Amino acid sequence: MNYLFLSKVRRMDTFLSIALGIGLAAACGFRVFVPLLMLSLAGAGGQIALPAGFAWIASPQAITVFATATCLEILGYYIPWLDHILDTIATPSAVVAGTFATAAVVADMPPLLQWSMALIAGGGMAGLVQVSTVAMRAKTSLATASAANPLFSTLELAAAIALALLAIFLPLVCLILIVIFCFGLIKKAARRLAGKAARREE
Repeated sequence: MNYLFLSKVRRMDTFLSIALGIGLAAACGFRVFVPLLMLSLAGAGGQIALPAGFAWIASPQAITVFATATCLEILGYYIPWLDHILDTIATPSAVVAGTFATAAVVADMPPLLQWSMALIAGGGMAGLVQVSTVAMRAKTSLATASAANPLFSTLELAAAIALALLAIFLPLVCLILIVIFCFGLIKKAARRLAGKAARREE
């Protein structure tokens, strides 16, 4: 009986860690360093138990580095010419950060499975969110001659912070929101494909 209970607890812990990793990865799609800084602070504060191989993330040195990188990234998006440069490197950077963040919190599994999960679920989710934000930013820039870019950057920053906090404190709620987001993207893509098919028939 105790074995079955412990087994269920372990499975639930694993599921929650996966939800946490995917949530942090999705947040990396909005801002690369904000979720990593929050992961570092959560590890230092004891909200997240980091495995031995990733314990350095909660060190004062790592917190300092992530905090500095976060500040530079946030400021960069409010400088027009640097804003465009950051957009060109944001997607690969988000994928790497999402993969890393997920691997750091789903470490209680074999390494091959751990990094496969991190790359597919974490990196994939970060890339999906990042591509979506880049597409929205491009439309906004075109429609407003880049005048709305600072507002869009602020909304992205707020989304990164909110999603990272949800992932840390309410991972299941965060996962549900991400599933809804993905469903919305799929529905939108299907609508576009249907519209293109209808135009071809005409």
